[in-house]
Amino acid sequence: MSIRFKNPILEKGADPFVVLFEGKYYYVYSCADRSIQVSSADNINLLTREGNTVFVPEEGTEYSRELWAPEIHYINGDWYLYVAADNGSNVNHRMYVLKSKNGRPDGEYEMIGKITSPDDHWAIDGTVIQYNGELYFSWSGWEGTENVAQNIYIAKMKSPTEIEGERVLISKPEYEWEKRHCGHCEWDGKFRPYINEGPQILYKDDTIHIVYSASGSWSQYYCLGLLTFRGGDIMDPKNWTKNPELVFEQSEGTHGTGHCSFTTTKDGKTDIIVYHAMRTPNGGWGARGVRAQTFTWDGDMPVFGKAAGLEDWIEVSE
Repeated sequence: MSIRFKNPILEKGADPFVVLFEGKYYYVYSCADRSIQVSSADNINLLTREGNTVFVPEEGTEYSRELWAPEIHYINGDWYLYVAADNGSNVNHRMYVLKSKNGRPDGEYEMIGKITSPDDHWAIDGTVIQYNGELYFSWSGWEGTENVAQNIYIAKMKSPTEIEGERVLISKPEYEWEKRHCGHCEWDGKFRPYINEGPQILYKDDTIHIVYSASGSWSQYYCLGLLTFRGGDIMDPKNWTKNPELVFEQSEGTHGTGHCSFTTTKDGKTDIIVYHAMRTPNGGWGARGVRAQTFTWDGDMPVFGKAAGLEDWIEVSE
């Protein structure tokens, strides 16, 4: 059996993170940047933003505001939630980790605390890599204390709630397609940071990919790039190869394609990319909706193809 649907699967929603667990799809999202909810559905196209509230921060804390891009990860039999948050000032954004109280992905989570490398610089979009029995954390951060560029970093984890040692830079905006609508923009003269953000982990046999978002998230040019690791010391930047070309970008009716996550059909035979996009080129942050489509492989390299348009049918096994 298969199901067919058209994008978007949700008209509103940014930075979608979806996991398949025990035959259901779980979608975690920030609600008005003030709380975190998790919904579930039997089929990916039936996900909603009417889920369980799993975390509401206390007022007056360093993580009470601007909860961005939450993710849930099943590690060693427990569910952990990672989210960027601050006290109302973006310069104070850091990553935080929570743990499920009842061992379920959509149950209440308790705050464990900030998860950071010793430099404690601005950080968002944290995610977990599992490799050779060890855990690693990858996120988007500033090099220093100024909002000039967002880079992708990696650090070894001591546990699911703690980073061990210094961070290592593995990607920074360098190609033209990573810098669009950034810098001193012609339309208003204001400076906007160069962007590498939203790292997501994609495994294929012995290869690990980081699929990340690049260019201005507020623009139609938001797109996906690719870092690839095929062995050696995962903490050595030389072992991460950046694809010189972007791997996924806008098409008609699907603009600002970025900040993805990955899942599969229930039988595990087909890979699915979930991402956000806008219907129009200039919709901005408020116009983002959630979309999903299948993708294939060329050896150990993902082939995402063209971003599905509004009239394209997506077919997946039920």
